[in-house]
Amino acid sequence: MSTHQEYLLTLNVPPSLEEAVVDCLLMLESEHGFSSLPVNAHHHQNQGLSLAEQVSGSQKKIRFQMYVDATGLAKLLNQLKQELAGAGIQYWVTPVVEKGVI
Repeated sequence: MSTHQEYLLTLNVPPSLEEAVVDCLLMLESEHGFSSLPVNAHHHQNQGLSLAEQVSGSQKKIRFQMYVDATGLAKLLNQLKQELAGAGIQYWVTPVVEKGVI
C-alpha cells in the first residue's frame, strides 16, 4: 500500500466568504497556488436555501482546489477551522496519485 505525500483539498464555500477564504489561502498556500470556480452544490437538505435555490435544488458556492503536502494540509485545515468555524464550508481531501504538466 502506497503512502501519499500530496493531497488535493477541495472546499465548497458560500459566496459571502469567498474573499475571506482567498485571503486565508494566499497567506498559507503559496507553493502550488490554488484554483477557484463557481459551482452549483446539490444537497438533499434545504436548510438556509432561498426559495429560488429550493426550487432549483441547488445552491451557489465557490469551489477552491489546491495541492498540498501532508504537513501543509494539517496546517491549512487547522487555520480554516479556527478562522471560519461554523461557516458551513464543506471540504474533502483526496490523495494525488499523479500530477504533471502536458
